[in-house]
Amino acid sequence: MQDEIQKFKEDILKNQKRLKPDSRFKFSCQPGVSCFNQCCRDVNILLTPFDVLRLKNRLGISSGEFLKNYTILPFGPEQKLPFPLLKMNEDDEKKCLFVDDEKGCTVYSDRPWPCRMYPLGQASPSEDSDEEEFYFLLEEEVCKGFESEKEFSVEGWRKDQEVEDYDELGALYKEITLHPTIQQGPPLDPKQTDMYFTACYDIDKFRRFLTETAFFDKFEVEQETIDKIQKDDVELLRFGFRWLKFCILKQTTLKIKDDVIDAKKKEFS
Repeated sequence: MQDEIQKFKEDILKNQKRLKPDSRFKFSCQPGVSCFNQCCRDVNILLTPFDVLRLKNRLGISSGEFLKNYTILPFGPEQKLPFPLLKMNEDDEKKCLFVDDEKGCTVYSDRPWPCRMYPLGQASPSEDSDEEEFYFLLEEEVCKGFESEKEFSVEGWRKDQEVEDYDELGALYKEITLHPTIQQGPPLDPKQTDMYFTACYDIDKFRRFLTETAFFDKFEVEQETIDKIQKDDVELLRFGFRWLKFCILKQTTLKIKDDVIDAKKKEFS
């Protein structure tokens, strides 16, 4: 599966026509189109942290329960970071667990980012690349949506699908995943990998890590932020990215308290 994903990425960068925000295309999908729901079968849907947050809250379950029951986690030796994929049914059709044959997506208002964007894709070269981020069309033979006369610009489609709600957290996420430390540096050790996955995806576990340990006794964190973290998942995710920049990318996004530093100095003196 990792080889397939890598080949797909390489094909996009080499062969796909690059679209700009004002580029236009024709597309429409709704019940009645002959291929309705066909694109929701046997497909690799990579979930962003905000996807997991919204879906686990939509279902009223913890992040750990969602990850266990609704995702798979392929993670090979050549893969830099673990990314959960949305689980498909284990039958011949391999249909998405959230798809109803007649009604379509049962979590539509909280559907994952790739589902919102379809038939658009977005390519993000690594931070040190000279290439700019671009959009492209996923033109699959099975899809009859392209036969529609309904026309959108790329930016118009993004607004129509409410993709803008994902922009801020998506940008913060990419600052980490596309950083040269991740893309070009040595593989993360098991502890770092676990921390990355916990802070990004298993955020209920991450909240327990923050609130049930001495974390806030060691780091200077604004009380307002602490209060928000305890009840607001979006604030918790923002803080998770801040923490990963500190502990993995070695950026000064957090400050260790002076008394903790002094205690460590005395310990080793």
